[in-house]
Amino acid sequence: MRTSDGLGSLTSSRRKDSTMTLYATSADGTRIAYEEEGSGPPVIIVHGAMQFRAFDPTTAEMVTMLASHGFTVVNYDRRGRGESPADGPITLAQTIDDLRAIIAAVTEGADDAVALYGSSSGGAISLAAAASGLPISKLVLWEVPLDEELGSQGAEFLAGLRERIAAGDGDATIEYFMKDMPREWLEGAKASGGWPIMTALGPSLEPDSEALEWTQSAPRAELWRDITQPTLALVGDETLDFMGPAADSIVAALPNAEKRVIPAADHTWEPRLMALTIAEFLVD
Repeated sequence: MRTSDGLGSLTSSRRKDSTMTLYATSADGTRIAYEEEGSGPPVIIVHGAMQFRAFDPTTAEMVTMLASHGFTVVNYDRRGRGESPADGPITLAQTIDDLRAIIAAVTEGADDAVALYGSSSGGAISLAAAASGLPISKLVLWEVPLDEELGSQGAEFLAGLRERIAAGDGDATIEYFMKDMPREWLEGAKASGGWPIMTALGPSLEPDSEALEWTQSAPRAELWRDITQPTLALVGDETLDFMGPAADSIVAALPNAEKRVIPAADHTWEPRLMALTIAEFLVD
């Protein structure tokens, strides 16, 4: 499975002190930490692998810029990351429950729908959330690393990841998760001060892999037949070779989706451009 999240660009960073951490309570009682910025229709950021609020300054910058376009932007720590501690195993079903709880919190229990921005494997989680019937108005998906439709790579990768998580070896878990990414990404991660943080969040990678395995579990047009929301599949103009076809697969399987290429390279993007791109699509 070719999962990736622009890992070479991640650095540890504290949130702005002025932003208050809030909590939503998921179905099993787990508290999920989040913060809101701005005022307007809600947009929830669904992080991919290795990302959470205090470990992703690029997304934090984008959140501020997106909020300035007239949105309430919700940035949260997925289960098992940051200020949302949880014991493993961590499942895709729990991750969707967590999103459901956050949606209820930010809409005060109303039936109002929210938009989702899903980054990389977070895009696969966003698709699973939409397919499950969560109240979602629009989807923006950044470079979802899909393998071929109906392939077996996802199931094989998930089984291998679960073995390493169960063994409790954080280094081996992250090395396995990154094995199909460019070698320099892994080398850069190991050489960075963020490596201990990455190895500690290994169990939280299971939903990423489970969501990507799910995208191969049936024909995508059938699997996603209930995802009728307007969807934007974004890719960079200098991206990994399989990202373009992956976005094409999303557009082909969804009835109301479009693909857009933006200036970006190596699975990363410029915050101001990404915020503007998301805002333009959401207000269209």
